[in-house]
Formats: sequence, C-alpha cells, structure tokens
Amino acid sequence: MRRRRAGGRTMVERASKFVLVVAGSACFMLILYQYAGPGLSLGAPGGRAPPDDLDLFPTPDPHYEKKYYFPVRELERSLRFDMKGDDVIVFLHIQKTGGTTFGRHLVQNVRLEVPCDCRPGQKKCTCYRPNRRETWLFSRFSTGWSCGLHADWTELTNCVPGVLDRRDPAALRTPRKFYYITLLRDPVSRYLSEWRHVQRGATWKTSLHMCDGRTPTPEELPPCYEGTDWSGCTLQEFMDCPYNLANNRQVRMLADLSLVGCYNLSFIPEGKRAQLLLESAKKNLRGMAFFGLTEFQRKTQYLFERTFNLKFIRPFMQYNSTRAGGVEVDEDTIRRIEELNDLDVQLYDYAKDLFQQRYQYKRQLERREQRLKSREERLLHRAKEALPREDAEEPGRVPTEDYMSHIIEKW
Repeated sequence: MRRRRAGGRTMVERASKFVLVVAGSACFMLILYQYAGPGLSLGAPGGRAPPDDLDLFPTPDPHYEKKYYFPVRELERSLRFDMKGDDVIVFLHIQKTGGTTFGRHLVQNVRLEVPCDCRPGQKKCTCYRPNRRETWLFSRFSTGWSCGLHADWTELTNCVPGVLDRRDPAALRTPRKFYYITLLRDPVSRYLSEWRHVQRGATWKTSLHMCDGRTPTPEELPPCYEGTDWSGCTLQEFMDCPYNLANNRQVRMLADLSLVGCYNLSFIPEGKRAQLLLESAKKNLRGMAFFGLTEFQRKTQYLFERTFNLKFIRPFMQYNSTRAGGVEVDEDTIRRIEELNDLDVQLYDYAKDLFQQRYQYKRQLERREQRLKSREERLLHRAKEALPREDAEEPGRVPTEDYMSHIIEKW
C-alpha cells in the first residue's frame, strides 16, 4: 500500500510539474507577443507593411466643439488625381514643420505602380509617371529647390509652371493641373525649433524671396546678424531682431505677398498689412488640395491617402521628442513668442479646426458607406436564402433583376 501511495504521489507530482511548465511557457509567449507583436504588426520603418484592413487611425472625438463654420465643399477633399495625365503635386515646405520627414514619405513610402527611383548617395529621387518619363511631384526630394530654397506660395505659384515647362517641353501640348500641399506646426514649437536650428549655424540665406519679379533690397530685408551665420545666438537675441523671418513665418509663406507690396513695409499701414496677410494665408490654405499638421501624424496620413487615393506603405510615426521639446522656457517667454507670432497663432487655430472637421467628416462618411455596404450584403444574403428551393436547385436558371429587387424590397 505504501509503494502504491508513493507511486501515485510521484505521478501527481510529475503531472503538476508538467502543468506548471506548460503554463509558464504560455505566459512567456504571451509576454513576448505583447512586446514584439505590436512592432511587427504596425510595421516600423524597414519592417513589414500593415494589412490593408487594419485601422491605424484614431477615432474622431464625438465631443469636439467646432470653432469655425466651413461649408461641405471645404471639407470634401476627394480629388481625381491623375498620375498618368498631367496632374502635379507641389509641396510647399515651411521650415521646421516636419517637412523633411513628410517629403521622404512622398518619394520613399507611397505605394506606386512605378516607385520613385531613390539611389544611395543622391539627394534627389526620380519620380516619373507610370506611362512616361515626366515628373508628377514637385518637391525638395524630387525636383530639388528649383524655385529657390524653401520657396513660399508667392514664389511657387509664379515659378513652378515655367520650371516644369523647361524640364518637360513635350508636356506643353496640354495644361497641367497643380495640387498644392503643405504642413503646419504649433507656432511656439516651430519658432523654438527654428531658433535651435539657427543656433547650430543654419541661415537659409540662399533663399530668393522673389516677389513681383524681384528680390527684396537690403533695406527691405536687413540681416539679423553680422558674419557668415548666427550660430550661438541666444533665444533673447533671436526674439529681439525685428527683421527675423521666423516671426509669423507660416502666414508669410502661405500668403500672396503681392497684395501687401512684398517686403516693402511702408507700402501700407502695419495693421492693415497684417490683416491682409492673415486673410490671404487662410484663403490659400483652404484652396490647397491638402494640408497636414505636425502634431497629428496619423490623421495627416489618413487625409492625404483619402484626398489623393494613394496609400503609404508604412504608417506615419508620431515623434513627440523633438529639439523644441527639449527647450525649457518660462511662461513669460512663451507669451513673448506668441506675441511675435500672433498671426501664426491665429492661422494655426483656424487650420487646426479645419483639419479636425475634415478628419471627422471623412471618417463619418467612410463609416456610413461601410454600414450601407454591410446592410446591402445582408439583404442580398437574405434574398438568396428566400429563393424557392426548386429555383435555387435548377441548373442554369438565374433569378431576374426585377425578382431580386422585389425580394430585397420585401426585406
């Protein structure tokens, strides 16, 4: 009896150990999946692309309160972009808005019939149409700074057609259609990021600032520093320069500067000039085919894809750790930056509301279409089930359209 009990106890112990090993292995695999799985499924740069049916985009906030009224035509942005035709996307790249990352997305991360040819060691990629050797993208990483370094709206709209006509003279037979796009960023973060960039030696002094057929005179646009660059400047020095183009940069680069005499500050009174610039920037932003916000990468990706009917291979990543984020400033300094960029603050507030409304409108429209499609599929399935058995079994006999419509109406 003792031997049997001992043997039974041994079997129980072995079974218990086996169960513990299996449970431990399962827990380990679960923990491993939690850490490794999401990275694999979402597709980090260089990794696998996410499945087409995976919803990567945030749910619209049902409690979002609209600040401005926009008619439906301002919210709808479903363009018939014809890459095989004569359509061209023009990227207006404003400094320190995340434009470099977005520009690389355009040439390296869009799922295309004929991908852009990006070769190691070369700054530009060749982005030809699928049916001919002609570019469909005007940007830093495709055509270079063909209209000047960080050309603004005034420069691009007057320069791009001529540049492309010289590059592709065969296309002169038919007029091109230009789709302008850009990115905006929170004005305080953008301003601090530009200061840090200038502090490291950046100048953008080769920018043309072309307006009404000429560049500004030294009297119209004096430099903020002496020497080759402004490296090492303090934030206070950066803010104290009255000619600093970082002030209200986003409004200036999106407005039609011809309306205010370009860089001639004595052309009209300061207050009227500021109002004209802001209203012009808002108008041009609304008229653009697309704009995104640096602070909302996934929503930016979503709106671009739905606007141009193009898909990105890998999802956009939201990088909250930036050079501007590492700068510690007090409340007085923040208020001073907001005062210097008052027009940009107003524009960003306006743009953010339009951006959120467009996102909500698109998502709601898409979900409504999905519900209608699901309902039609259910009705069709029920209609098939409602067919008489002899009709369903008889070979070669297909229900007529009127009969199917009658069944669906019944349901």
